[in-house]
Amino acid sequence: MKFTREEIEAAQRTVHAAMPPTPQYTWPLLSQRLGATLWAKHENHTPVGAFKIRGGLTYFETLAREHPEVRHVISATRGNHGQSLGFAARRHGLGATIVVPHGNSQEKNAAMRALGVELVEHGDDFQAASEHAALLAERDALHRVPSFHRELVRGVSTAYVEFFSALKDAPPDVLFVPIGLGSGFAGAAVARAHCGVATKIIGVVSAHATAYRDSFRAGKPVESPVSTRLADGMACRVPVPESVEVILREADDVITVTDDEVAEAMRILFSDTHNVAEGAGAAALAGALQQQARWRGKTVGISVSGGNVDTDMFAGVLSRSAS
Repeated sequence: MKFTREEIEAAQRTVHAAMPPTPQYTWPLLSQRLGATLWAKHENHTPVGAFKIRGGLTYFETLAREHPEVRHVISATRGNHGQSLGFAARRHGLGATIVVPHGNSQEKNAAMRALGVELVEHGDDFQAASEHAALLAERDALHRVPSFHRELVRGVSTAYVEFFSALKDAPPDVLFVPIGLGSGFAGAAVARAHCGVATKIIGVVSAHATAYRDSFRAGKPVESPVSTRLADGMACRVPVPESVEVILREADDVITVTDDEVAEAMRILFSDTHNVAEGAGAAALAGALQQQARWRGKTVGISVSGGNVDTDMFAGVLSRSAS
């Protein structure tokens, strides 16, 4: 997946018209804990609390130019993608229907409704919700926004262009990126090429949703069951073939982290930086901690990809102190 310099710069203009660049900080306690210089890219600081907003903005900007006849869109989500689409659709005066599985995060659902989204609950997991969104799109002649698309990746890449540009004098040796359906990983790879850095990129998936790790090892898309309780942003059962292609080409490795490791990373982020991270948002730190020995003394980057965790869940995670 390649983009011209002009395409990336246009994406930056579109994104920064709606939000400022998010910060990247090196946190002394995290660096001390890891035994490395650790830089965190804080995508939990966007207007919807997650990196997905960037892709929504570029997707809708292109949609408005190329298909001005579209007045209503539909998609499926576990939350952050839906908030991104709701935010961007409202900026363009479009209606948006979002399908979520039953039992989805109540606070993410509330956030989507507050953005004007019409919410539909269907199925027991993301894949069932996605299939239902496809049926509704055909039945009601709605434009369906996919969860992985070139225009989404173009927008998401701006996060990592900001990151690599800020650290251009000393790029990190490695960047850990959580993988849900893959736009975040693909965006990081696009930005790496755009900025001309040699940073390794390691994808992080839930040990209870291993489709992308299994696909990476098999060299082709492989479905896998989902049982994660905590990392709903990585709860993928059916990988996207185009995303798998990018990961096979660009990843140094794809590793798994358990819900317990994710919970510990959420506690550590809060205790060491006082940042709130959802499960997927803490997965990159969990991966870095798991590979601590490999990167000791190096410069490590992590994506804090989102902070949208329900209050009760976060309270439960914090009820045990960070080690």
